Formats: sequence, C-alpha cells, structure tokens
Amino acid sequence: MIRRTFTYRRFQIIAALSVGLFLTVASALPGPLEAQTTGTATLTVHVTGARNAKGKIRVALFRDGKGFPNDASQAVHTQAGDIDPQTLSAQVVFADLRTGAYAVSVFHDENMNERLDKNFMGVPKEGYGASNNPKKKMGPPNFNEAKFQLSGTEQSVEMKLMY
Repeated sequence: MIRRTFTYRRFQIIAALSVGLFLTVASALPGPLEAQTTGTATLTVHVTGARNAKGKIRVALFRDGKGFPNDASQAVHTQAGDIDPQTLSAQVVFADLRTGAYAVSVFHDENMNERLDKNFMGVPKEGYGASNNPKKKMGPPNFNEAKFQLSGTEQSVEMKLMY
C-alpha cells in the first residue's frame, strides 16, 4: 500500500508541474490568432526611350530569378502599356503587391507578336530593359542586377529602353 501511495503521489507532482509549465508557456503566447494582414503596395513602372509609338510596352514583374527576364510565364504579373506618342514613354501600374524583393523586365513589342524579336545571333531587334537599368552586355541581366525592395505603400521605378 505504501508503494502504491508513493507512485500516486509522484504522479500528482508530475501532473502539477506539467500544468504549471503549460500555463507559464501559454501566458507568454500572443492572444487568439487573428487574420494576418500583409502590407500591400502599388508599383508604378515608367518606361522611357521608345524609338517610336508602334506597338506596346510589355512589362513582367518577377519575385525571384526563375524565368527572369525572358520567360514572362514565370512572372507574378504581366501587363502591356500604351506608348504615349508625344513622349515615347509608357506607364504601367501593379496594385496590391506584397512588399519584398522584385525585378522588372520590359520590351517594346513593336510588331505586337507578344515576344521579344531577336536576330539570327540572338541579339534583340526590339527595345528592352530591366529595373535598375543594368548596362548593356553580352546576355541578359540576372535577377540580382535588377532586383529592388518594394516597401511602403507606393513606389515607382523608371527604366530606359535599350536598342
């Protein structure tokens, strides 16, 4: 009988300690979970330097390097903008974006075939560009060269087309 009481007493102590530990940890946790609201932002993309007003400016917005800059199907958003014939520029607005790192690629789709035309050596025949306006080089810019942080509620980037 003494052994049974001793085991039962040990069980009570362990149970009391467990409840105390649970209450201590639970009091340190935040209250009931609420729907988390993520900050949203609006990004305005200004594209300058079109050589004419034919066609559209096509803009692709990427969150990582996958597909950047040529595969718009990997972009989180794509949009086409009309070219202002007076200024030979275009503007595209992306709304309700999560804050974070992004990169933008653009091209002047002069013949409206929805792709960047290249010559037989792979050199673009239409204007193109990327955020941060990386310098012209052999091959396209990589995501890290073009990425920027979208923070706050409104932000804009300006890109100049290269031909």
